[in-house]
Amino acid sequence: MKTTIKTNRARLLRKNMTDAEQALWQRIRFNHLGVKFRRQTPIDRYFVDFYCHEFGLVVELDGSQHMNQAEYDEQRTRYLQGLGLRVIRFWNNDVLLNIEAVLEEIIASLESVPRL
Repeated sequence: MKTTIKTNRARLLRKNMTDAEQALWQRIRFNHLGVKFRRQTPIDRYFVDFYCHEFGLVVELDGSQHMNQAEYDEQRTRYLQGLGLRVIRFWNNDVLLNIEAVLEEIIASLESVPRL
């Protein structure tokens, strides 16, 4: 995918974030967790919801549409892991109903490995 196409797609994704993505972004942006996260960022052929380059951590939020694409999500996760990244996933409802637990799990994941 050409760079300008990726840039335009990333902008569109950032502009049309889900409620769960917006809620999590408000809590992790501006280094609120002590590290920088990017949102809707391209990594190779995929766009990930949130990415912390410093720790190689991808945070994905899944809505009900992901129930029908579990195989695709698993393939995508394996591909990203093949690049040396760690991927953690949360359901949108978890973010909307218990964001503190989601944040705790993200922090624990960050603390479990050294910086890249």
